[in-house]
Amino acid sequence: MDTNLLNNYVLKAIDAYPYELEETVENLNYALSYEANNAYALYLMGRLQAEQFGDYEKAKQYYTEALANKMDFQKVYPHYILVLIWNEDFEEAQKLIDFAFTVKGLNKAEVWLKQGQLFENIQAYKKAIKALKKAKLFSCNDDFTWLVDSEISRIKNKIKPKKKTSSKNNKNKKK
Repeated sequence: MDTNLLNNYVLKAIDAYPYELEETVENLNYALSYEANNAYALYLMGRLQAEQFGDYEKAKQYYTEALANKMDFQKVYPHYILVLIWNEDFEEAQKLIDFAFTVKGLNKAEVWLKQGQLFENIQAYKKAIKALKKAKLFSCNDDFTWLVDSEISRIKNKIKPKKKTSSKNNKNKKK
C-alpha cells in the first residue's frame, strides 16, 4: 500500500480525535485495513476504546499489538499504564512501568506520575508521594510541575488524620 495514503488516514484520525469520533473511527478502520499492524493506528484505537467506550480489555489488546509492532513507541506507555490502573490490573501495570523506565527517550516524568497514581490506587500514599516527587524532578515544564504539586497535595489530604471532636466538648459532656 502507498505509505502516504496510510499516513493520511492516520493523520486524519489523529486530527479528528476526540472531537469527531465518527471520522476518527472511519479513518482508523481504513488505516488498519491497509496495514493491520500500524502502531499509531492501533494506539489510537486503544485510546478510543478506553477513553470513549470504557472497554479496557479491548484497549489493552490494541496497546499490546501496538507495542508488539513497535516496542519503542513512546506514546503508548502512559496510556497503557493508565488503562491497566483503571482496570485494576495493578501487578501488570507495575511490570509495564518497570519496563517503561528502560525505554530510551520516554518521558520519565510521565512514567513517575503514573507510578504515583498506581501507588495511590493501592493506597500506598507515602510511596505515591515519593514517586510524584521524582516526577517533579524529571519535569520540564511548569504546567506539569503544577499538576504534580496538586496531585501531591490531594494525596497528602488523604493521609492527614481526621480531626477529632474537640476535647472541650467531651469534657463538658462528662460534667
